[in-house]
Amino acid sequence: MLDIYHFSYGWLTPVLAYTMSVTGSLLGLQCAARGRTAEGRVGWLIGAAVAIGGTGIWVMHFIAMLGFSIRGSDIRYDVPLTLLSAVTAIVVVGIGLFLVNKPEPTVLRLLAGGVITGSGVGAMHYLGMYAMKTSAMITYDAKIVALSMAIAIVAATVALWFTLRVKGFLSILAAALIMGVAVCGMHYTGMASMHAHQMEHATQPGGAGAMELLAPLIVAISVITMLLLISVGLTEIENTMDLPPLKLSAKRSDAHSTSTPEPAPAAQIPLEQPVRTDIPVNAIEASPRRRTRPAPPPRPAMPARRLPTPRPTDEEQAPTTTTAGWPISYAQRPSR
Repeated sequence: MLDIYHFSYGWLTPVLAYTMSVTGSLLGLQCAARGRTAEGRVGWLIGAAVAIGGTGIWVMHFIAMLGFSIRGSDIRYDVPLTLLSAVTAIVVVGIGLFLVNKPEPTVLRLLAGGVITGSGVGAMHYLGMYAMKTSAMITYDAKIVALSMAIAIVAATVALWFTLRVKGFLSILAAALIMGVAVCGMHYTGMASMHAHQMEHATQPGGAGAMELLAPLIVAISVITMLLLISVGLTEIENTMDLPPLKLSAKRSDAHSTSTPEPAPAAQIPLEQPVRTDIPVNAIEASPRRRTRPAPPPRPAMPARRLPTPRPTDEEQAPTTTTAGWPISYAQRPSR
C-alpha cells in the first residue's frame, strides 16, 4: 500500500478550501433569500445553485485536491470528467433549490430535495475522484463511502432548510459556517475511504496537470462568484435607496409630537343657540366670569371752528353815490 498525503502543503489547502466553501454558501443563501420573491425568482435561484454547487462544493473539493498526493505516483486529471463533475454539482443543487423554494414548502419536498442534492454532491465527489488519473491502483472502503454519502445527504438537507428559514446577515453567516464544516467534513471523510496500491507494469497516466486544469477553472468560477457578490451588493444599495418617504415623514412627525405636543382642539359651539331670557341683565353684568374693560377717558371738547368771512368783490367795495354825488355812507352820517 502506498502512502497518501492529504495535506501536502500543510494547512494552506484545507483552510483555503473551507474559506471558499463558506463564501459560496454565504452567497448562495443570499441569492436564495432573494429568490423567495416572485420578481427575478428563477435568476436568483440559478445564481444560488452556481454559488453553492460551483464555489461552495466543487471549488472546495478541487482546492483540497491540490494538497492530495501519492508517494511515487503522478496525478493527472481527465478534463471532460472534471467539467462534468462541476456541472453535476451545480445541477443537483439547483434541483434541490427549485424543489423546496416554494410559497408553502412541505417536509416531503425538503426531504426529497435533500436526498437528491446530497446524492448528487456525493456523485460529484466520486466522479471527480474518478477523473483523477494515476499510476497507482485506487480502492475504497465501502463503509466509509456510505458514511460520506450519509453526511452529504444530511448536509444538503440542512443547507436547503437554511435557504428557507434563515433571515438576517448574522444568521446567514452562521448557517454558511455550518455548511462549510459539513461540506469539508463530507470531502475528507470520502478521501479517508481511499487506498492506493502499487500496480505492476504501471504506465504514465494521461490528462492535464493539476495547475494546468484546476487553476483556470477555479479562477473562472471565482470570477463568477465575485460578479454574484457585486450583484447582491448592488441589490442591497437599491433596496436602501428605495425606502418609502412616508416612513421617514411619519418618524419626523412622531418626534415633533413628542417634543411639542399640540393643544387639544377647543369644543365646538353650535352656531345657533337659543337666547336665554330668564337671566336678568344685572346678573350678567355682575357675573365674575364676564370680562369688563374700564371706560375710556372722555375726549376733550374741540373748539368751534370759525368759518372764514367772505371777502367782498370789487363791485361790493365800490361806494354807492346818491343823486347829489355823495356817497351813501356820508349821506347817512348824522349832521353835526
